[in-house]
Amino acid sequence: MATVLVVDDEADILELIRVNLELDGHDVMTALGGQQALDQVRDRHPDCILLDVMMPGMDGWAVLAALKAEPDLADVPVVMLTIVDDRNLGYALGASDYLTKPLDRDRLLSALRRHCRVQSAGVALVVEDDPVSREMFRRMLEKDGWGVVEAGNGVEALECVARSRPRLILLDLMMPGMDGFEFVEELRQHPEWRSIPVVVVTAKDLTPEDRMFLNGSLMLSGCVKRVLQKGTFRREDLLREIRDLVAARV
Repeated sequence: MATVLVVDDEADILELIRVNLELDGHDVMTALGGQQALDQVRDRHPDCILLDVMMPGMDGWAVLAALKAEPDLADVPVVMLTIVDDRNLGYALGASDYLTKPLDRDRLLSALRRHCRVQSAGVALVVEDDPVSREMFRRMLEKDGWGVVEAGNGVEALECVARSRPRLILLDLMMPGMDGFEFVEELRQHPEWRSIPVVVVTAKDLTPEDRMFLNGSLMLSGCVKRVLQKGTFRREDLLREIRDLVAARV
């Protein structure tokens, strides 16, 4: 996850960009003018800045020049956003990239991924016997700033937890060897592991007994925090659940 400052004098554009960036997993700050932007950069030092050019008072060129003149701020990547295609001036003043309005979401996110210094969200353990699903979860989490460790069943997962405790566990239930239910039961037996949040992602139709078991683990000082049915949620929904769990723990 990267912290991004969006600077634009139009509130509607700010909100549109903010929503798109947050759906992509970024922490978003906003500023409606140049001086406010400089104050926020000095205060929080974001990973990247999206900077409109045409603003009243201090325009984007003046903000860019001020940023590059301060040694502590000069290394923050700046992506210029404007209706004026004057990229040569932008690059000459030190901009990292240059996007013309109206903005294309894919181009915007692609530019951020090229220039943002993404901070690691921590290590997530993905416990899933299907290699295709494991790879899907790996790519999704890594894109959101996570380091990922993989396990094909509960036994491998316990070995991973014993070696290095993850910040989060993404768990399938139906696996050979030790399944997800047995893994959760074993996790409960170790007080130092109970606080690791577990998100269950399963294709299994859960019985009332299954749900009672998983709800019980929630009451026993941690373990299972969410149960999601495969095929019924979007990537953004899962990432939002994960971020909310981690934020709540912090």
